[in-house]
Amino acid sequence: MSSPETPPPAIRPLPGAAPFPDALREAIVAALVRERDGGNARSPDESAERGAGLEAVFANRLALEASPYLRQHAHNPVNWYPWGDEAFAEAARLGRPVFLSVGYATCHWCHVMETESFDDPGIAAFLNEHYVAIKVDREERPDVDAVYMSAVQQLTGSGGWPMSVWLNEAREPFFGGTYFPPRKGARGVRRGFLELLSELHKLYRDDATRVKEAASSLSEAIRADLAAPTLGPVADGWRPDARLIGATAEVFSRSFDEEHGGLQRVPKFPSNVPIRLLLRHHQRSGDPQPLRIATTTLVKMAAGGIYDQLAGGFHRYSTDRAWLVPHFEKMLYDNALLVVAYTEAWQVTHRRDFARVITETCDELLRTFGAPEGGFYSATDADSAAPAEQGARESPEEGRFFVWTPAEVRAVLGEGPTTALFLRHYGLTEEGNFEGRNILHVLHPDEDVAASLAKARRRLREARDLRPAPFRDEKILAAWNGLAISALSLAGRALGESRYVGAARRAAAFVWEHLRDAHTGRVHRSFKDGRRGVEGFLDDYAFLAAGLLDLYEATGDGVWFGRARELALQTEQLFADTSPEGGGWFMTGPQHERLLARERPTFDGAEPAGSSVAWLNVLRLGAFTDEERWREVATRASAFYASTLREKPVAMTEALLAVDFALGPVRELAVLSSHSPSPSPPPSAAAPENELARLVDRTFLPRTVIARATLSADEAPTASREGPFFLRDKPLVDGRSTVYVCREGQCERPVTDREGLEVALGKGSSVKT
Repeated sequence: MSSPETPPPAIRPLPGAAPFPDALREAIVAALVRERDGGNARSPDESAERGAGLEAVFANRLALEASPYLRQHAHNPVNWYPWGDEAFAEAARLGRPVFLSVGYATCHWCHVMETESFDDPGIAAFLNEHYVAIKVDREERPDVDAVYMSAVQQLTGSGGWPMSVWLNEAREPFFGGTYFPPRKGARGVRRGFLELLSELHKLYRDDATRVKEAASSLSEAIRADLAAPTLGPVADGWRPDARLIGATAEVFSRSFDEEHGGLQRVPKFPSNVPIRLLLRHHQRSGDPQPLRIATTTLVKMAAGGIYDQLAGGFHRYSTDRAWLVPHFEKMLYDNALLVVAYTEAWQVTHRRDFARVITETCDELLRTFGAPEGGFYSATDADSAAPAEQGARESPEEGRFFVWTPAEVRAVLGEGPTTALFLRHYGLTEEGNFEGRNILHVLHPDEDVAASLAKARRRLREARDLRPAPFRDEKILAAWNGLAISALSLAGRALGESRYVGAARRAAAFVWEHLRDAHTGRVHRSFKDGRRGVEGFLDDYAFLAAGLLDLYEATGDGVWFGRARELALQTEQLFADTSPEGGGWFMTGPQHERLLARERPTFDGAEPAGSSVAWLNVLRLGAFTDEERWREVATRASAFYASTLREKPVAMTEALLAVDFALGPVRELAVLSSHSPSPSPPPSAAAPENELARLVDRTFLPRTVIARATLSADEAPTASREGPFFLRDKPLVDGRSTVYVCREGQCERPVTDREGLEVALGKGSSVKT
């Protein structure tokens, strides 16, 4: 903390910009004082440098924002505005175009463009004199990101971040791209960012008709793209069925990389292979190929540099075919989704290596992403500084935190056979495989060797933790926390790790308390420094509802079921298209700002589409409650998305999980545990009281809903009217733990022994088509 005598930071005039009004200037200075005293800068070194209080600094309106990404740009000499009416009113008043820059806090090329262009006083001066500049955090405003990413993709054929878009005062885009080098000649380009700014300013000033025509045409294209006009019931009444799932699996089979797993493309994203769909198709059809594609991909990823071999968890994607050289940022959503994929694969195969990856990745989520209060942070950066020597500061380097030389390993582990084995197993050489250092990877996977090196990995991780750590984006997003709750709930119950289920419970309680408005009942998108962001989008409601259903299945606590049902009802109220031709879901609701287009998500990418998850949610709720309302919503969704699924099913592979569930057969499991063992069970049935529940949890049951209760011998569970209907009035048999296996409320004979449950669960688990 600073002393009372420490002067407030001095603000340097932004080049080419008018001075701030007094009230705004005072608010920015107050924010800088909080930054100095609270350490809100990107790194400790940066915080010390910017918060010295003795040297004037650049500062702009982004100092007032909660988003870590916006705060990263609060000290640029650019006169940045956050997205909002103030910026566009200023553009209209001055007759200037708007420059919109969209990115996120852990984006490597966003950092590059900031350093090269937005920290350059000359470029900043031109921006400030001729444009109104706006910054947007894509993770806080996915609606804004989607609209202008559509524009960039239609202009250039691709997209990415940082995203750079030029708009008129009506928020219509007329030009766009992604990263631009700063000036002519930089990185070999003939036209850099500064030259482009100059050309587009002249065009805006001198040829208003051309700009208006471009903006109008591009805006119409965005509306057509995001409104998804090809959706709707198909003329012949076709509905997605198991043949569609098989045909989709065959597409991935033809593109499969036999040597390295994944698809035959670079870069390689884990999400490019729909592991969960392949596992379902394997179980349904008995075809071994989908299982081989799934397991080979999972094994190869876990052996590669995309996996953090010391701490666990996955980096965002691989830049090469062999999963060796990653883009080093870690995202909460990637790791949550991969935990689910590996857990389901473990339920199918019971492979030791999958269990280890699940455990290590969950531990990394708790250690690196877990907030003390219970939620989960969003991401860690790809860049970090090298350890400083003799007080010298080093520039951040991509991956520096994660890579090693053999000498660095020996300095921690010493000489000896363990060190030699570690160097061989993880492929370290003197030459290195990444800028003279080594990305750890496994040349020949061997779980016995991996187990023998567990202590060495822990020692190296502890030594690595002493290095300057990558920046961590500490905003808490409702949607991504929903994914994390699902992952920890499923992994915890599958592996019998109560600490993971406990972490899921704490995260769910945190989100419900801090990201939900108790007065309106509405969920908000983000939470940072005690402030909630904008109201939640479809993803926030759908992912969180799914997470709470998974938490309910892990715990049997009806509180989570009730909250999941409440969120699903709100999803229908806020996002459902209830028009006669409708049936799907919009990304935004009536509570959100009206943009150029209202997106209707129809693509499962690195994150599932909110519509895909919402569809599976209503199917699960229909199975849990036997309420007709949920079946009606699911039927409308099936009809509405039919045309997209028939034309391009690979675009909505997560939606095909809903199709698989809808095709059934769907089972309801009532898992009842006894408070105490039966006093004298028959010898043939003697078993630990949790054995039946453990068998359920270890088994791959994708078309199943699970309700639990713990009872005494003379009890029968009661459930609320909205709760799982198949749990009601089901007693223990002879006071022993009991499982009821039901279909549409029709239950088979209750099971009290392992052998009987294995037979009951085996029925219908492989459905030939």
